[in-house]
Amino acid sequence: MGCSGFTCSKQCLCALNILYVMVSLLMIGIAAWGKWFGLVSSFQVVGGIIAVGVFLFFVAGAGLIGAMKHHQVLLFFYMIVLFMVFIVQFSVSSACLAINREQQDQLLEVGWNNSRSTQRDVEKSLNCCGFRQLEPNRTCDAACFPNHSCLPCAEKIQEHAGEVLRFVGGIGLFFSFTEILGVWLTYHYRNQKDPRANPSAFL
Repeated sequence: MGCSGFTCSKQCLCALNILYVMVSLLMIGIAAWGKWFGLVSSFQVVGGIIAVGVFLFFVAGAGLIGAMKHHQVLLFFYMIVLFMVFIVQFSVSSACLAINREQQDQLLEVGWNNSRSTQRDVEKSLNCCGFRQLEPNRTCDAACFPNHSCLPCAEKIQEHAGEVLRFVGGIGLFFSFTEILGVWLTYHYRNQKDPRANPSAFL
């Protein structure tokens, strides 16, 4: 049977959702591992990554069950949710790739000022203190702090921020195209008849 057939569509959709399940479990595992070993102390960051991972897990689970059972309602809602995720992810990924240096600096400063725990994580990992300068009467967890030889973190963050944004944008675009592929496969699969079902029944 060719790739336009019922079985091939089902297998492709199942394989795509198994990939999403694996990605979701990887996201949850990495976030939990980072929190457990103290690599990330911000509960908001860890909680956000885990929430996205759990959401992706349930969406992929619904898609996988719908594909296995050829369940019309599950497949319909899976297709709608996946299309909405595609729109959001494609927009965010495009923004990551299109952002200029001035906008990047503004976003970094806003993110820096929003969370003390994130500041401590960055200072410790990059061995720097303060964003543009260290505030008076403020301690710093960086190894360079006792020697008063620390550079501002803005300089070190900016060295890597552009590469990170391009990497995140590229990965996001890749997965957004797998999502639109999933939408197309689901739509195609929903409109096919199960050869094992009653030939006179409409799906």
